[in-house]
Amino acid sequence: MKERVEAALAKVRPFLQNDGGDVELVDITDKGIVQVRLTGRCKGCPMSKMTLRNVVERFVLKEVREVRGVESVEE
Repeated sequence: MKERVEAALAKVRPFLQNDGGDVELVDITDKGIVQVRLTGRCKGCPMSKMTLRNVVERFVLKEVREVRGVESVEE
């Protein structure tokens, strides 16, 4: 599953990188929650929660059916 999540994130990255941000996979829990870290301009951005839900989570859920959700983790 990790490879498929990485592939889904790779498809999202160009949108984030276009605005100076990025996303990295931190972990996938036993319950199917993908933990990611937003980096670059996305880190600390007031819109980061909306970006996480409307872009990253939506795309990962569509690409990898076993995923139950996506959450952001801090360093």
